[in-house]
Amino acid sequence: MHSEPRRAAVPADRSPLTAHPVFSWPVRIYWEDTDAGGVVYYANYLRFLERVRTEWLRSLGIDQSRVREELGVVFVVRDVTAEYLAPARLDDELEATIETVERRSASMTFVQRILLRSNGAALVTARVRVACVAATDFKPQRIPETLFSSNR
Repeated sequence: MHSEPRRAAVPADRSPLTAHPVFSWPVRIYWEDTDAGGVVYYANYLRFLERVRTEWLRSLGIDQSRVREELGVVFVVRDVTAEYLAPARLDDELEATIETVERRSASMTFVQRILLRSNGAALVTARVRVACVAATDFKPQRIPETLFSSNR
């Protein structure tokens, strides 16, 4: 599945990192994602959430390797609260979404969802907080303002 991500337009006066449009990315379920019961193993949903965060940043022109090398920071998951509502199965086509709900000086919080593409049913909802830390010692750092500039 190589469909294009869907993203709402960002108003000119708001940074893409702090605006609230929902970004989505397609996910297909493979055998490797499932458990002995034939459904997606619960921890694998965290991988899908990570993928949509990464693709969202890419869509904004933010290369995480360059951020690490040039700005000396990385983003790490600080905490996750997930609610598992219904299972996904082999060959299901899903939509993983991300929406920024809070920005602080050294962290950001997102609401993320995993939806069944065929009918939009929510399978997983999660609240994810990522922290900005120094790439060398993992101590908290302010999120570089250049990442919030709409003129990157």
